[in-house]
Amino acid sequence: MPEFGFPVPGWVPPERPGPELMEGRWARLERLDPGAHTPGLWRAFRDADAVWNYLPYGPFATEAEYGAWAEGMAGRGDPFFYAIRDLETGALGGVASYLRITPEAGSIEVGHINLSPGLQRTRAATEAMFLMMGWAFGAGYRRYEWKCDALNLPSRRAAERLGFSYEGVFRQAAVVKGRNRDTAWFAVADGDWAALEGAFGEWLAPANFDEAGRQRRGLSSLTAPIRVASDPVLAR
Repeated sequence: MPEFGFPVPGWVPPERPGPELMEGRWARLERLDPGAHTPGLWRAFRDADAVWNYLPYGPFATEAEYGAWAEGMAGRGDPFFYAIRDLETGALGGVASYLRITPEAGSIEVGHINLSPGLQRTRAATEAMFLMMGWAFGAGYRRYEWKCDALNLPSRRAAERLGFSYEGVFRQAAVVKGRNRDTAWFAVADGDWAALEGAFGEWLAPANFDEAGRQRRGLSSLTAPIRVASDPVLAR
């Protein structure tokens, strides 16, 4: 075993996130703008209190309360928030952000992901995650992280489906809404990206869906060979 880590010749820290817009075939990510986005996002979330269960804020009782939260988040450099628009319907359906942005280490996290019931399990939701990951590796980041409450099994499943490798659980990592949170860690390294980009491209291709919009091949089957470690909880 070498005494030191492998060399990273010519390493230059990447830029911080900055694109106002990222667009694919099914989804568009728009820099969060409370004035433009609050009404549409409130409509998407107002009858879905359960989507806030594992987040440190929400649910919100009124559109004004949600707008105040959006005002507090918009314009920040970290977290750097986007609103997600489904291009098939034209509707806003969720948010996500870059956070824990550490260019000097080449590390960046995706989080604060909140998808309304209308956006969940759609091509737009998956493509939004693909676009964010693609920007990060295209900018030169070496590590792309996903962290969630260890009890949040849907989030853990989503991480694996998207190609994140399991890295363990940090016990008693935080107190959220008065409750203990153990945090499950997942990550994609830059060496994984070329294969993952191909897997996403194959899954998102129109030919992978029938006339009713049903997938012919699941994304998990495409990303499983790329992950270097799987979540043992999900394997039970």
